[in-house]
Amino acid sequence: MQQTVVDHIEQVAEDVVSLVLRGATGPLAPWEPGAHIDLALPNWLTRQYSLCGDPADQESYRVAVRHDRLSRGGSEYIHRFLRRGRTLDVSLPRNHFPLLPAPEYLFLAGGIGITPILPMLRAAAASDVPASLVYMGQSVASMPFADELRSSYGDRVRIVATREQGRPDFTALGAALSPGAVVYACGPGPMLAAAEAAFPAGRLHAERFRPVPRSFAPNTAFEAVCARSGQTVQVPPDESLLDALTHAGYPVASGCREGVCGSCELAVVDGEPEHRDDIGAPAGRMYACVSRALSPRLVVDL
Repeated sequence: MQQTVVDHIEQVAEDVVSLVLRGATGPLAPWEPGAHIDLALPNWLTRQYSLCGDPADQESYRVAVRHDRLSRGGSEYIHRFLRRGRTLDVSLPRNHFPLLPAPEYLFLAGGIGITPILPMLRAAAASDVPASLVYMGQSVASMPFADELRSSYGDRVRIVATREQGRPDFTALGAALSPGAVVYACGPGPMLAAAEAAFPAGRLHAERFRPVPRSFAPNTAFEAVCARSGQTVQVPPDESLLDALTHAGYPVASGCREGVCGSCELAVVDGEPEHRDDIGAPAGRMYACVSRALSPRLVVDL
């Protein structure tokens, strides 16, 4: 973890605040567009937020937080109680949504989904790669950084208030792209579903707020062996691997508990994991909050 100080809090849209977190003891860890951090809040909650500042700025991080009316305590605390000068611990940046080289980019953002897209657009523009952004929200007042985007990128940015204009025709947008162009999208589920219907899988890169509902075989019990200590932890059908390890005295960092943030990544030494995450675990890794085991015994690096 890195220690930061809340340097600036600004209302940037209806129900959205921007936080600038300055390194408390020196430069912060570097990051690239698409990265996010875990923010450890004083109310004992940990939440994940995409970095939306400038990667060249090693003195501070910027994130934006929408106040969720059904908040489990994270966004509500930030909006109601967090103040300038507060010290906060943040994780090293992780990136499950990297910007890959391409001859042209189309960026699609819905609401708070602008946060990982904003530094991607900045990077593309700095590299003189053709890039455009279609930014959607119910109203312009609800869309963070709309003025910043207009002033910085001009006609490369299209702002769409969907309550008045409806959602753009993604198929028509795709028809205007060059053959090698790629699409990056982040936003609510219906927007991403429309993008998936309009663009081939190899062209579209998407990041979700929530996992896609999927069906799996019924949970079965398995053993988790902690390789470093040799202790065996029983994982019953009604408990996650994450919770079973924690209850046995092997706490694992966690955040979303939905398989979309990557906080609870574990190295698998032996056995066959059943991947239930939504971000695609690398080879030899698994996410303990949702993934389980297809083999009766799983050895993890703990």
